[in-house]
Amino acid sequence: MKAKGIVFLVLLGFITICTAFNYGFKGVNYSIVADSVRFAVPANFPKPVYDFKDNPVTSNGFKLGRILFYDPIISKDKSISCANCHQSFAAFANLDHAVSHGVDECLGTRNAPPLFNLAWQKEFMWDGGVHHIEVSPMNAMTNPCEMATDLNTIVSRLQETKAYATLFKAAFGTTEINSQRTFRALAQFTSMLVSANSKYDKYIRKEKGGDFTAEETAGYALFKKKCSTCHQEPLFTDLAYRSNGLDLKPDDIGRDSITHLETDRGKFRVPSLRNVELTSPYMHDGRFETLKEVLAHYNSGVKPTANLDPLLRQNNVYGVKLSTIEQNQLIAFLKTLTDHEFVNDKRFQAPE
Repeated sequence: MKAKGIVFLVLLGFITICTAFNYGFKGVNYSIVADSVRFAVPANFPKPVYDFKDNPVTSNGFKLGRILFYDPIISKDKSISCANCHQSFAAFANLDHAVSHGVDECLGTRNAPPLFNLAWQKEFMWDGGVHHIEVSPMNAMTNPCEMATDLNTIVSRLQETKAYATLFKAAFGTTEINSQRTFRALAQFTSMLVSANSKYDKYIRKEKGGDFTAEETAGYALFKKKCSTCHQEPLFTDLAYRSNGLDLKPDDIGRDSITHLETDRGKFRVPSLRNVELTSPYMHDGRFETLKEVLAHYNSGVKPTANLDPLLRQNNVYGVKLSTIEQNQLIAFLKTLTDHEFVNDKRFQAPE
């Protein structure tokens, strides 16, 4: 009888956990203390693209956005939050998932990109299909393979949840809950996801903790010689759309799905290399598990696609040729772009 009792309790606990995962709010705490926050431009960064004039970041607005980011109430079956595909410990990427994993076990077609330094972006998603940070969450909310819901349902659920009336009033002055306020609160949270305190940043700003090793110094020199045109400092992306020769005939037409131009077929936004050590797998479809696989592609795997970026074809030589030693040096430098302060910042983590 004792053994049967233990089995029963184990099963009950398992059922409870499964139920909470699928239908509950996973411990989101609506009563967290509002953190003191202020958006500031890092000394080595340019002016942001996002204009905060109509949506200044406040402690209560940030708090509301943080809670919304982690609350699965906004998905179809209340099982998926923004944080499911954008995990704080992975620089808000989806660690070890090649493509997004949404409601009803549905798998998307593209890798969930990391979220940081969004205030410096004028376009979002791999194909640039969204043009404003405030509406960028709509893509995931309405995608049938992600949250699979709609704005009316989301607003209704927020209105029916007593805690949100208080949260919206603190953030915006009244208890009114609508889609614009929801998006602006989320933008206050995501715009504060600023990653600018890596070892590289401290090296550039000549701060304590910014001393490079010989290998990192050699890697930085290689980076500036062979990678910096597309991955421009300090954001480590030029925000352009390029083909890097992954497939002769791409299954995903990329930027072409937005512009409907044959010349954009197979092109995707150049991702930032910041925190790249933490954001595997890589490429728009998550095909590469490691940085070594990525560099191996550029060294010997680039294919002569119709829209291959000219920078990857010089004097009829494809790719970026790097010896094994050079690849190790480059990876050593790339690891200096990991911002441990950012990924460990409690303000950005689940409000439990």
